[in-house]
Amino acid sequence: MPPLLSENRHKQQAVVFDAPLEWQQFSRACDDLPALEGVWQSQVLVGGMHCAACADTVEGILLASKGVLSVRVSAASGRASITWSASETKPSDWMASAADRGYPLVPAFDSMELLDLKKEGRLGLWRWLVAGFCMMQVMMYATPGYFAAPDEISADIVALLRWASWVLTLPVVLFSCGPFFKNALRDLRLRAVSMDLPVAIGICITFAVSTAATFDPVGWWGEQVYFDSLTMFVFFLLTGRWLELRLRARTAGALGQLMQRLPQSVERLLENGAYEQVAIRRLLVGDTVRVLPGQAFPADGVVTLGETFADEALLTGESRPVARVLGAFVTAGSFNISNAVQVKISQIGKATRYAQIIALMEQAALDKPRLVMVADRIAKPFLWAVLLTAIGVVAFWWGTDPARGLMAAVAVLVVTCPCALSLATPTAMLASAGWLAKRGILVRRLQAVEALSAVDTVVFDKTGTLTEPAMELVRIETRSETTEHQALQWALALCENSLHPLSRAITRASSQYGAEKAMVSGVQAYSGHGLQANGENLQAFGLVNPLRLGSASFCGLEASDSANLSVYMADANGYLARFEFDEKLRVEAKKTIENLTAMGLTIHMLSGDRQATVDVLAKQLNIPNALGGCTPNAKLEHLQTLQKTGHTVMMVGDGLNDGPVLARADVSLALGDAVPLAQAQSDFVVPGGQIHVLPAMLMQAKKTMRVVKQNLWWAAIYNAICVPLALTGWLPAWLAGLGMATSSLVVLANAARLVQAKEDF
Repeated sequence: MPPLLSENRHKQQAVVFDAPLEWQQFSRACDDLPALEGVWQSQVLVGGMHCAACADTVEGILLASKGVLSVRVSAASGRASITWSASETKPSDWMASAADRGYPLVPAFDSMELLDLKKEGRLGLWRWLVAGFCMMQVMMYATPGYFAAPDEISADIVALLRWASWVLTLPVVLFSCGPFFKNALRDLRLRAVSMDLPVAIGICITFAVSTAATFDPVGWWGEQVYFDSLTMFVFFLLTGRWLELRLRARTAGALGQLMQRLPQSVERLLENGAYEQVAIRRLLVGDTVRVLPGQAFPADGVVTLGETFADEALLTGESRPVARVLGAFVTAGSFNISNAVQVKISQIGKATRYAQIIALMEQAALDKPRLVMVADRIAKPFLWAVLLTAIGVVAFWWGTDPARGLMAAVAVLVVTCPCALSLATPTAMLASAGWLAKRGILVRRLQAVEALSAVDTVVFDKTGTLTEPAMELVRIETRSETTEHQALQWALALCENSLHPLSRAITRASSQYGAEKAMVSGVQAYSGHGLQANGENLQAFGLVNPLRLGSASFCGLEASDSANLSVYMADANGYLARFEFDEKLRVEAKKTIENLTAMGLTIHMLSGDRQATVDVLAKQLNIPNALGGCTPNAKLEHLQTLQKTGHTVMMVGDGLNDGPVLARADVSLALGDAVPLAQAQSDFVVPGGQIHVLPAMLMQAKKTMRVVKQNLWWAAIYNAICVPLALTGWLPAWLAGLGMATSSLVVLANAARLVQAKEDF
């Protein structure tokens, strides 16, 4: 098909995604970057990609498309993230440019994706069956030649066996080898190289030499045919590719399964009381839907009829089903377990917590750790080196034994595929990312898995991390002319939009006391210190700018002797009020610290609270290194001191006041529902705030790096043994095919063990 006609056809197929309502289903606006107004980031699956060299080619194709600003492609997960300008291009443009060159793009959550995969899987199975059947028949015809004595088989029988083998090899070459030839032609057209190009060249050489010997038995190539080797190594290659797809579904696919939890459609309640089946993208805030047992909730909402239990492990880390009664809040992506319920939708699409979690997963699936980038950089040059080496082998043997030279070149082309090296690291890390996600731990940066395995020191924030985020206001002290009600009104005005646990506690207490928010403007947050208002209307309340709420030092006051946690409020004239809170340890905190200590880790606790309060908590948890009165800068200096003395530090905080120290730590983890998931800057996020997962995380990271090292050693040993054998002509083509397939399968199977890993705590 001419390129222009092909591109037009692909563009017509993709034009359905040009409607904003459609592209928004697999894209997000880059609103967080003002300079990128009108720019979108789309998540797609890439077809026709089999190795790291393919990923590099896809990136080049898409970057050459008008309006595409940046591209990230992962060969291990088969996914791509494309940042593009809506004013310069449309999805159909860059989708068509990739599809026309043999790499079709499918929206990450398109329902047609599963149908395409099933169709591809069935066709691949047929190719494998044809290759297997023909291989067995060809081997049967080739066997007499291996065992018969010279001149024991007559020339006409030898010719008959060769012709029969040639006929049976034709279906293998014309049908089973279709993907290899298709991808090789694509590489030639693009002037690129992937693993299928050397494989296709090897198949063509073997078939051409054997065909020449069959048609002209007394000619130059009449001594030997290689139909048995050809059919056998094609069968082994297809077997390896089919098993590789299955194993990828258990490793890199572990994340994909979690990212496709929402149903395609749901029952929406009509005004007449009947239900209609609608696609979830058509849901609106305020709609009421019926969710059946076994279905995932399609959006965030409130139960308006019925009671059930929900599985929220992905969202909160809670492995046990939780009761959801009338009036309870349910989240998109959690599963309805027990009974059918009606839910009134309150948040849809990108506004749901599930969508924010998916955004983190997508970033993890496309992240390239340091070892992966090294492998990707050498993949394409390595393949070019393989082609040049094969040419050199032919040239070396041509003068003495051209047939042996060609077969040695075939072995070199097949056996030196860099798939095992390219897959060694990403498959293991993606497998662990899926394992962690199933336990409510979201990975934002795959490189952090490597750093996590080397952690020897864990630094905890106190408030909202080791203690429960929900605190209780137990006492209010005020100056003589200020009432408790007034103090709460002013405090509520300052902290209403704050996500800090203490701010939330004041907000809850205000509703209990019946205090209404005072109208105060110009509120600013000072990380690690408190809140300040410089509103013009403060004088109406008898206050003088600025009005502050936070630590004693922030408010210019002396700290109280109370053992409980205190928050102070003051204006320019001085003290206004003190709010005293009762904080409770997380149930799992003590056991977690014990497990981490048993693993040989050093534990530190840093807090902005008074040293006396911190010491009480440190004694309960047996934490020897506890420091109170820490500002964000003081926490950062303490962490840098640990790093300068050679420690690899993991920082665990609530993600609210610990931005600098989380960013500077070797590994960072944000805990708690207070963290806005889409804005979290840590390496790992645990939305449910369950710190008991930390020991299991560290153990899984160590297992992951052991698997990565095993995979890299295997790839190195495999190439060190097989390449010299191929160069000397001692490695037959069928054994080269078996070696190439086995090398990739060993790497994937080893990584798949991480998906089934059991918690040690």
